[in-house]
Formats: sequence, C-alpha cells, structure tokens
Amino acid sequence: MTEDDIRRIALAQPQAEEADHHGMPSFRVCGKIFCTLHQDRPRAMVKLDAEDQANLAAGHPGVIEPVPGYWGRKGSTFVWHEKVDMDLMRTLIEMAWRNVAPAKLRTAPRGP
Repeated sequence: MTEDDIRRIALAQPQAEEADHHGMPSFRVCGKIFCTLHQDRPRAMVKLDAEDQANLAAGHPGVIEPVPGYWGRKGSTFVWHEKVDMDLMRTLIEMAWRNVAPAKLRTAPRGP
C-alpha cells in the first residue's frame, strides 16, 4: 500500500475531504478526522471503536496497534501500511469513516 492508495480510498468515502493536520495529510468527514498519513514513517492512523481496535490489533500484531496513550484509548490506531493489502486497508478506512461520520450520512445509500 502506498500513500496514494490510501488517499484514493479515503477520498472515495462520502463527503470525505483532505486537510492538513499538524503538517500531515488528514481525511475528514463533516470536519472529523477518520484517517491521517504519517509521512515520516509508512503508517497511517485510523479512528476505530475500542472493540474493533482490540480485535484487529490482536489479529494483526506488528501491523495494527493502538496509538500510545490517551489518543489510543479513544480509538486512534496505527496501521503500518507497507504491511497490509488493499482489501484490509479499504476495510479499515471504511470502518474509521463509519466511526466518525454522522448517523444520517452513515445510513444514506452508497454508490454501486
């Protein structure tokens, strides 16, 4: 997975926008961040719920891990994108988008 792949997946989510977040690209829906790209390392951050974060980190050690400290406890999750395939990354980004998108947008019909 490359940063361009992640950008393409993130921006394909309904009403997703890219914006700067402390010098790194972030992807937002209705102003809320669901994914960031860390340009100093091959990792992204996705915002998951606690149960998904724990299950995915346990199932993919060394690939998916909670962000240390407060932000990790709030669902921020690192993904080493050089170690994941397109399907897993797409699933993680879609989960993160659903986690922060407003309910009205989450339940709206999606394209084909």
